[in-house]
Amino acid sequence: MNGKLLEVKILDAIDKCMGRVSVAIDLPSRSIQINDDTPYPAASLIKVPILLEGFRQAEQGGICLNETVMVPKEDRVGRAGVLSALSGNMSLTVEDLLTLMIIVSDNTATNLLIDRIGAEAINNLCNSLALKHTKLSRKLMDFQSMEQGYDNLTSASDIITCLRILDQSPLFSEQSREKMLSILHQQQFDTKLPARIDRERVFIANKTGELPGVEHDCAIVRCNQKTAYIAVLIDGLEENESARGTIAEIGKLLYDYLTKPDL
Repeated sequence: MNGKLLEVKILDAIDKCMGRVSVAIDLPSRSIQINDDTPYPAASLIKVPILLEGFRQAEQGGICLNETVMVPKEDRVGRAGVLSALSGNMSLTVEDLLTLMIIVSDNTATNLLIDRIGAEAINNLCNSLALKHTKLSRKLMDFQSMEQGYDNLTSASDIITCLRILDQSPLFSEQSREKMLSILHQQQFDTKLPARIDRERVFIANKTGELPGVEHDCAIVRCNQKTAYIAVLIDGLEENESARGTIAEIGKLLYDYLTKPDL
């Protein structure tokens, strides 16, 4: 499959989806950009720039990855993650919180990190990286702020920028990049982009996002010494299940392209 055919097949998959779809893919030899500069509710994709800012501050001495943070019962929120289900007082390291934020999308861990890292610092990072649509406006599970019109936003093109920086940028040391990539690689939610990929043949490190009517996934994919960056964002859904199938289909198309290239 060549790059042009890959794009045609992705467009066909999008046509079958009932929601609004954006796709951005950076390949070794070309890019695919379909509504990629359109802002969307970020859902848990906002956790990617939070991860970047956490490691940036750790490298600059603003925080220590090994420092401990208390996890008060009153600050625990649900929907995604494990911390809200645990009993008793506890404390976790910043690195533990960053890991839980990504691999099980833990909302409690995310909110504690927003407090520790600072919402302003996270947004300053987004601005410094020239992310056009990404902004943190509220904590996770803050429905009152959502009702008042405050929401976290991003776009497919912005997420691709974040993935490239996480993987390649000299803004971070090689050790930090490897740690962040390892965290993403341990992702427990694999029903979207990785769902139809043979992970024995392909390395994938991804982060999902979902809300009612919203389904997202983004990933760094490596195969045969080639790296692809992909973000698929979907909203406007009456039901979410079909969109998960759309994202899985796009992931399979990318897998077929990388494993059977005609470059």
